[in-house]
This record gives sequence, structure tokens and C-alpha cells, in this order.
Amino acid sequence: MARGELTTRLRALLGTAAPIETTPDGVPRVAPRTTAECALLLRTASADGWRVRVTGAETWTPPDAPADLFLTTRALRGAGLVSAADLVATAETGVPLDTLRRAFADHGAWLALDAPGAPGRSLGSLLATATAGPLRAGFGLLRDQVLGLTLVTGDGRVVTVGGRVVKDVAGYDLAKLAVGSFGAFGVVTTVHLRLRAIPRADQTLVGTGRRDAVLDVARAILAGGLTPAALELMSPAAARTDAWTVAIRLVGTGDEVAADRAAVQQASPIPLVERTGADAAAFWQEMLDGGTAAPVTLRAGALPTGLEDALDLVALHLDEAVRDWLTVTVPAGTLRWSGAAGPDALIRFRDAAAAREWPVTIERAPWGTCLRLGHFGAYREGVHRLVTGLRSAFDPAGILVAPLSGNP
Repeated sequence: MARGELTTRLRALLGTAAPIETTPDGVPRVAPRTTAECALLLRTASADGWRVRVTGAETWTPPDAPADLFLTTRALRGAGLVSAADLVATAETGVPLDTLRRAFADHGAWLALDAPGAPGRSLGSLLATATAGPLRAGFGLLRDQVLGLTLVTGDGRVVTVGGRVVKDVAGYDLAKLAVGSFGAFGVVTTVHLRLRAIPRADQTLVGTGRRDAVLDVARAILAGGLTPAALELMSPAAARTDAWTVAIRLVGTGDEVAADRAAVQQASPIPLVERTGADAAAFWQEMLDGGTAAPVTLRAGALPTGLEDALDLVALHLDEAVRDWLTVTVPAGTLRWSGAAGPDALIRFRDAAAAREWPVTIERAPWGTCLRLGHFGAYREGVHRLVTGLRSAFDPAGILVAPLSGNP
């Protein structure tokens, strides 16, 4: 079907007022306004064999995949009423993360979630890639913030799992599957989120020095039994300075933060400088923004005791780990790297990590790189077969464009 004919068909499906535009390459981009419209669109695409690429605000994943049409969640911008008593909220996935933060703050609520990328990055983008930032140290993975969601499968079925009540865990495994699926199983249109009360106190402490010296600071803090909201190691490029940086974020009541700050200062073998208010917020946001400065971003998992080896592996295969953006959530052993490495270098790094049983996820990269590597890779026997089976169940016609496991 010609692209002009496809656009005409889309308007017939969704109405003349439907948000439909054309990309610079001439591919139709449609923005369903409701879950029902999304289901109708995918049901039709599945029946007619249209290849669909799911996108959000397009500030994170490049929209360069070959497809017959792009489905963007931009028009799904609703954020439901926050339940102050239960600290839960419902939001549609096209809402930018910074918009959600402001909306929740009006209710005295806080979403303990940060992630690399611009503040305008959509909630759906975070869900699709399962991206977590420094706050993972104190509050867990993105999946831990999700109580339930609505997923429209590749063939247009609407599946709702979980709910807005914290104790309701029905279908939670499916929610875990959808989070981090890179849009390969369908489109998440609505999500129920766990919130927290806005902390009364929020302080950041920063120290600089040699890589291993600041890593020792982080480990000394953990050895003291402390659990900061964030405990992050940053390369010079990520911290925008000429030295490696360790950053500790403390949240809670005034008394709690004061006690934790004293304990952190006592545990640290190097001086720590306090950053507060707008200065601290800018420090964290500038670090997160750096995750989009280069064309490739990945995350890798290692044991906290093996972080020196993991950092050396990055330096060996990807860069000297000074020029490129590199951060480590020390308690979780999660590394995030962004740079300009090509597919061969990425494969060598992933193979070396696989030999140590460290998972590597390619979060964003040019289409050719994603197609060759996949987002996850099959470094364990049977992974490709498992992914293929799941995709056939959720997208039987194979219309959703997302290379999870690369070329087998």
C-alpha cells in the first residue's frame, strides 16, 4: 500500500481529526488518543500486515527503524487523580516525566524515579526500556514502582493487569514482562504508579578523586550500614569535571537526613561537599542529560564487588571511560555507558561481559546496530527461542518493529 493510501486509510479508521503527520522520510506518524484507538490501529495493522514502530517523544530512541508507520504515544497525556491516602496514581504513557513530577508535587507526592535522558522523555519510553537512574539505589527498579498497566498487544487485544491498590498483585508478572520489552509485545497505554510523600529534607554530598578512591568512598558508606537514596559513581565526562566523582543523595525527615549526613561524612575517607536546592537538582539533571549526547547508550550489571573489573572492561573495549559518559549505581552494580562505539566493539564488550555472566542491554543505538546486536543478545542458551515464543504470543503477525535478540 502506498504511503498516501495508508494515510487515507488511517484517517478513515480514526477520524479526520486524528493526529496524523508525515515524517521527513514520508512515513505516516499517528498518535492514538485513547487505548481504544490504539487497539483499533494495531488490530488493523496486524490484519493488513503493516509494520509498526512504537515511539514516544523521540528524545531517547532514534526513529530510524524501517516501518510502514510510526505509532507515537504523544497524544496519551492524561494523569489520573492521585490518591493521597494510598500514594498511588494513574498516568498515560505519553506524559513527559517532568510533567508527571510537577503534577504529583501538587498533591504532595513524589515519584522516586529518575533516568538518563532529557526531562521531556515520556513515561512510556522509560517503561519500554526499563531505564532506571541513580534513585534505583534507594527505591529499586522501575518495575518496583509499577502496580499495574494496560497493554495493547500487537494484534489489538487490550490486556489490563494489576491495579491502583498496592496489595493488588494480580497479573504482576505480565506487568514485569511489559516493562523493558522495547515495544516488542505491544503498546503500554496506561500505568498505575507507586508514589511516596515528598521528602522533607533532600541533600547531596559530592566528592572527587581517582576512580578507585571514590569507589572506596561508596563502599565505605555501604559498609557502614547506610542506604542512601542515591550512591552514584560518575566519570569525569558524566560529572562535567576533570576527576571521577562520587555523589550521595540523602532524603527523609530533617533528623534522618542530618543523622545520615553525619554518618556519611564520618565513613568517607575524602572530603565531601554539600550541594542543596536548585544547585543539587541541576547537578543530577545535567548528569542525566549527558546520556543522550552520544548515539549509543547501554547498561550492564555486575556484582558490586566486581566493579573495578567491569569499569576496566568498559575502558578496554569501549573507551578510556573518561571521555565518555559513564555512571555506576554502586549498591546495585549497574553501569550505564554512552558513547560512539560501533557494533564490533559493542559485541566484544558484550561477549566479555557474558563470560562473567554480566547482562548487557543496548538501550539506544542506531537502527543498524540494534538490528545486528538486539537489545539483549542471546548470551545464554535458549534466550532467543524464549523471546521468539513470547513475541508470537503477543504479536502473532510480527508487525511490531523491535529487535530484542538481534540476528540469531
